[in-house]
Amino acid sequence: MDNETLQRLTETISETHFKRSFKHKAYFNKRLKTTGGRYLLQTHNIEINDKQYTKFGEKAVQDIIKHELCHYHLHIQGKGYQHKDKDFKALSKLTGAPRFCSAVEKYEDRAKYIYKCNTCGAQFPRIRKVNTTKMMCGHCKGKLVQHDIVQSK
Repeated sequence: MDNETLQRLTETISETHFKRSFKHKAYFNKRLKTTGGRYLLQTHNIEINDKQYTKFGEKAVQDIIKHELCHYHLHIQGKGYQHKDKDFKALSKLTGAPRFCSAVEKYEDRAKYIYKCNTCGAQFPRIRKVNTTKMMCGHCKGKLVQHDIVQSK
């Protein structure tokens, strides 16, 4: 699927599920890592994570588009467009837009560092480095030490 096909799909979903037209751009963003898509408040454009299509197919992308269109249409109308707002929850339920998408990569697979507690031996995978002088074990409050650095794949 390319950006043109994604644009047409977004316009079609907007017309059929929301009964409103989508007048901005929808495109794939290869830099998105942890989110399925996002609605940009300033430009009103929608970005979709291309890895969602690669891993889960067109149905997953359609669900993400529905979710982002909920943000889009509510924001354009001046209603509550955030996840916590009543308007957003109602429109999501009405259109069948899911609240979350499936993760492309597990947290443990993305983790680059592993920290271990000196006291209880618990291990904590982390994506970013941790300041071991400030952070402590969440189980026993023991001292953390960097145990391992996971090699990049």
